[in-house]
Amino acid sequence: MKQTRKTRQAAARQKKSQPSGAAQPSRRNVLKLLRNGAIGGVVLAGGGYVARGSFQAHAAEHDLSRLGQGKPVVVQIHDPQCPTCTSLQRETRKALKEFGECDIVYLVADIMTEKGAAFAAKYGVPHVTLLLFDGAGDLQQTLQGMRQRDELQQVFTSHHAAST
Repeated sequence: MKQTRKTRQAAARQKKSQPSGAAQPSRRNVLKLLRNGAIGGVVLAGGGYVARGSFQAHAAEHDLSRLGQGKPVVVQIHDPQCPTCTSLQRETRKALKEFGECDIVYLVADIMTEKGAAFAAKYGVPHVTLLLFDGAGDLQQTLQGMRQRDELQQVFTSHHAAST
């Protein structure tokens, strides 16, 4: 029986689709694999870099030993499971955007940690509270409860002016 061109092409396609233990990958497939591996490596490295920066910022924000180092400080007594605390944190960060890290330091005393709970107990305050300290680390003002950005900006401006 004579094979037609279509029959030979179909047989060749079927032969290509069948797994062959000794088949060598084509150059194109190797290059695709290398390209995808390089892209994956760059994505993983970028994600690691971002995660590292985020962790460092989180650690610095929770480092209560930065209190009393010559800069005015705002410490939020914070419960991460409390929606009001999270809202206060968001409003405080917005209010502090006009100040640089050199002007006012923002710290968080997480009451779910031993150090944060001890800090809150030392000053006798509950969560949803902001404590304003001068550069020497002396408590100047206590703000309890939820506050809005505009009110916080005014308080922080007068606190900064009094502390410098």
